[in-house]
Amino acid sequence: MNFQMAFEILGGFGLFLLGMKNMSEGMQAVAGQRLRRMIGAVTNNRLMACGVGTAVTTLIQSSTITTVMVVGMVNAGIMTLLQAIGVIAGANIGTTITGWVVALSVDQFGLPIMGASALVYLFIKRDRVRYTAMFFLGLGMVFFGLLLMKTGFAPFKDMPGFVELFQRFEPTTYLGVLRVCLIGALLTALVQSSSATLAITMTLAFSGAISFPTAAALVLGENIGTTITAFLASLGTSTNARRAAYAHTLFNVFGVLWITAIFPHYLRFIVWIIGIFHDGNAPDAVLVSETGVTTFPYVMAAIAITHTIFNVTNTLMFLPLIGHVARFLNWAVRERKEPAAPRLTYLDVRLFDTPNIALEQSGKEVINMGHRILPMLKDLREVFADANLESNKVDPIFRAENELDIVQKEIVEFIGHIMAGNIPHDTNRTARDQLRIADEFESISDYIITILKLRLKMRDTEQVLSPEALEEILGLHDRVDRYVRTITKAVETEENGLFFREAMSSGNEITAFMKDCRSKHLLRVSDGKATPLKSLIYTDMLNSYRRIKDHAFNIAEVLAGEK
Repeated sequence: MNFQMAFEILGGFGLFLLGMKNMSEGMQAVAGQRLRRMIGAVTNNRLMACGVGTAVTTLIQSSTITTVMVVGMVNAGIMTLLQAIGVIAGANIGTTITGWVVALSVDQFGLPIMGASALVYLFIKRDRVRYTAMFFLGLGMVFFGLLLMKTGFAPFKDMPGFVELFQRFEPTTYLGVLRVCLIGALLTALVQSSSATLAITMTLAFSGAISFPTAAALVLGENIGTTITAFLASLGTSTNARRAAYAHTLFNVFGVLWITAIFPHYLRFIVWIIGIFHDGNAPDAVLVSETGVTTFPYVMAAIAITHTIFNVTNTLMFLPLIGHVARFLNWAVRERKEPAAPRLTYLDVRLFDTPNIALEQSGKEVINMGHRILPMLKDLREVFADANLESNKVDPIFRAENELDIVQKEIVEFIGHIMAGNIPHDTNRTARDQLRIADEFESISDYIITILKLRLKMRDTEQVLSPEALEEILGLHDRVDRYVRTITKAVETEENGLFFREAMSSGNEITAFMKDCRSKHLLRVSDGKATPLKSLIYTDMLNSYRRIKDHAFNIAEVLAGEK
């Protein structure tokens, strides 16, 4: 009997966790673009931020992922502290959907949902259909896992030792309520999933192993325990990211403190609500079924209502105070002098659980690569125009190219980790496009350095550009500079279609101008106005500018989906 109970509880718990994971990944794959738009819509409007937090958490079925993601986005500079607090407040409302999923009395449908969804997932090739099936496969796992846990926990109510243990923690006094809340907080902190501990609590209450008041107090404590994940995620991050994590903790701790102060009245309110819909039957009334199993009627719905009303009320109380909380955290959590960061990007591994949001961040870093190249081109022009080859002008260009190499490496590692996961084709294609654009930008920086080295070689060999050659080089440089700026702006605005034809036309004009410069130079060589060595260096410069244009055009092809 003990082994059977352990197997059912362990197996059910594992299925539940795997089901929640599949539901989250399936919904993210289907609604990934919507998630990106939601996050992009977050403003300092607290209601908007709260709504986004609620919607995102409802979609991905995990307040933990939402809060960790928010901490990562604050750390990356995508989101302000005020916006983050609003999203976290909304996440606490969104997480209540898990309680209602658990409360649905459809356990017996878990296996057929799993079977049908698995067949669709395995044999249908369309991404949207497959990942929708993955969501329902997870839902079936959740239902069947709950059924196993209910069966496994059922004998606990007949075990004197277990009953006696929980009787010591009955929430009959205020200290008793706090003790039970502490147990719920500790269990959730260990598991790092409030959804999992909520499911265990509800199945224990359904089986009659614990009373409704004990289950309600455990659920309140679980709201505190779930903050540990965001707190751990904030370690080693920016000051604002730590403030966001502390806001989550403050929000839930103060909420539990005020609700426990009126705990008996709150339970009576929940019982009254249940009674309205169920002819006055209280959740702690004993019901003996035809099979002889003693249960508490409607206790699953009662716990879900307890969880929902607490989080909704706490959020409504908290929303008007968001600005004050942000100011308090700015005062309490002071800026600290950070050591020089060894990384050159703000890519955060905390975003791996949400691939589309992670790619949003890596996309910003790819755009930043383009913006890093533009000052290199500006400085290179000054090197030619002013013949300034001093170290204070040359060294920044070399340093910028070295940093771009590091940035590309960090982006490749980050996107590679995302692509290693279970992501749909559209997300995979976005990741591949970002990798290629990053590679093209890095190649442009390499050719800038090639041109600079050629100019230094000309100085070291005491070669001097003629006024005509200098004018041609500067003209070609300006055309290529404008072209790279246009392409970088297109990456930023995600241009395609008509832009590609314009990029092709401008690219052809640059090529024609480069060939014209080369023809003029060859005439000067034939007239004896240029030495063979200077001729070789000059033509290599022209070819390098053409290669910069080619790599920029490759980016245009990526944006237009041509290759």
